[in-house]
Amino acid sequence: MPKMFPHLFAPGKIGTLTLKNRILKAPQSSGMSNKDGTVSERLIRYYRDQAAGGAGCIIVEYAYVDDIGAKSAHCHLGISNNEHIPGLAWLAENIRECGAVPAIQIEHCGRQKFLGTQPICAPSAIPWPKLWDQYGVQAVPHVLTIPEIQDIVHAFGDAALRAKIAGFELVEIHGAHGYLLTNFFSPTTNHRTDLYGGSLENRMRIYLEIARDVRKKVGPDFPVTIRLSGTDYEPDGFPIEDTIALAKALEKEGIDAFHISGGDHHTMIHQVTPMAIPVCHNTWAAEAIKKEVSVPVIASGSITLPQYAEEIIASGKGDFVGLGRPLWADPEWPRKAEEGRPEDIRPCIRCNEGCLERTFFQYKAVTCALNPVISREGELKPQPAKTPKKVAVVGAGPAGMEAARVMKERGHDVTVYEERKEGGLLHEAAAPEFKADIRPFMEYQITALKKLGVPVLHEKADAAALAGYDAVVCATGSTPIIPRIPGVEKPIAVDCLSAINGAKPVGKRVVVIGGGLVGTETALDLAENGHAVTLVEMLPKIMKDVAVTDFLAYSERIAKTDMRILTETRLEEVLDGGALVRGPKGEETLEADTVILALGFHPNTALYDELKAAGKEVYEVGDAVKPGKIFDAIHTGYRVGVKV
Repeated sequence: MPKMFPHLFAPGKIGTLTLKNRILKAPQSSGMSNKDGTVSERLIRYYRDQAAGGAGCIIVEYAYVDDIGAKSAHCHLGISNNEHIPGLAWLAENIRECGAVPAIQIEHCGRQKFLGTQPICAPSAIPWPKLWDQYGVQAVPHVLTIPEIQDIVHAFGDAALRAKIAGFELVEIHGAHGYLLTNFFSPTTNHRTDLYGGSLENRMRIYLEIARDVRKKVGPDFPVTIRLSGTDYEPDGFPIEDTIALAKALEKEGIDAFHISGGDHHTMIHQVTPMAIPVCHNTWAAEAIKKEVSVPVIASGSITLPQYAEEIIASGKGDFVGLGRPLWADPEWPRKAEEGRPEDIRPCIRCNEGCLERTFFQYKAVTCALNPVISREGELKPQPAKTPKKVAVVGAGPAGMEAARVMKERGHDVTVYEERKEGGLLHEAAAPEFKADIRPFMEYQITALKKLGVPVLHEKADAAALAGYDAVVCATGSTPIIPRIPGVEKPIAVDCLSAINGAKPVGKRVVVIGGGLVGTETALDLAENGHAVTLVEMLPKIMKDVAVTDFLAYSERIAKTDMRILTETRLEEVLDGGALVRGPKGEETLEADTVILALGFHPNTALYDELKAAGKEVYEVGDAVKPGKIFDAIHTGYRVGVKV
């Protein structure tokens, strides 16, 4: 039977290595190693699941090459001395046993250090803005001397040899994303005037020296790749033309493939793109470099769905694809695609809530908004129900559908009640085009229930209707808060959900009250679609509850509109023709056709409270517990699903 994605699942070669398909797990820090950089059992469990999902190659997260200044993050994997080899060998063997080729990336952080402490070294004494802004650290790094640079060059070569000894079959040099090598390559961070600074030839020198040292130590036939940013997206950084020149020079040094992404952690929205940035964001750079080199190119970055990956390979934009966050959302992404079941893939929505916002930025092990098992492999896997029950789930939003799916897979008899259509508030969440990533996830959830044979009854569920069930899961969601302010009963005043879903018309001139996540997204969507929008927020800044990457992406988009933003301003009264607000300069009347209220949500707990008082076995999930984001919905739904 012909494969649905024939190019993606054709074998491919990198140097002397043959991969069973064109999918590589892109390296991503997990925060699951031991403090000294050694491999933990938790890390083994995580990579076994990643390797068992069907990818041709697993590139293990970046490992620091020396003990002086290379370590970048908390519980960072190490490859800096021979005492790391036993654990690395254990890891490589486990990956191979699970059906994937084991590879590893080697790295030096340079000035880009996530531990909140002083960076050790860099080519120039230029601080990293994130440390200034977030920690107040006087983050001026030590300027590397030429002998120190040579020590780092040799450290990369030694680390590559350790990788080979440990049993990895490919080593990748990390030359991207704002770490040490790009600190040399980018004019933004390299102000040297010696042989490592100034001209393009000098700025690429350390790359070539590392490539030579690595090749010398691992031998001529061991596959070596390098990850490059097509551009760092810095105003005074390096353009794609410089990267092409670097790639050509590295190919002459024996590099077997180029792994192309983009950005650094100062321009994070181009490296770990949120959903407000187009998918396959850096594929253009892979395509540009592929035209200029003869070795394979790995395209990487926001390749969320298999049809995107297939098109990249089929059209010649890349020879392989590197998948990072998509394999966190669903480690079995490759297997499901190969079996012609793309609808069964839990697709990454690029929310960055689990992988960055609530974990990496807070020194925790990584997780995923859509996949609560990541970093908890072997702990949270659903087990067959000891006593199958007849269970009702009230509400088919993301939390209710997740709980229903898990309970059904465990063997319970599950029925879902939903007065609207399946998806709940995901329909409103996915309404703006810049949040379109949510739509495939909603379809995945709906399809999963259909395939499992879970009936969805489009009717109201009250205590009487639920009397015959052994247990009830209340996924009853939340309702927009309507403030006690004069005039909110006027037709001009519309709650945010009614404005988003079209239940009530929205005029040309709009005032949005509330600059949190929902208010900002609503205002931005309207502004980008031709409405004259004023956004009003009580706090000094808008987007307090927005993920960092969304904040950056939305800020860029807002700057391209005519949206007016009033902070430290509160709504006093809704008028027939607008809104009366009070700000730092006193009262102001804002003329408007529609006043949208986006002041938060309160949970719908009436049904839960009634059932609980009656002694029913009842659980709450999602917004019914506390209004939150998709992360909260999925995680509460999953945990109740494995508990019932």
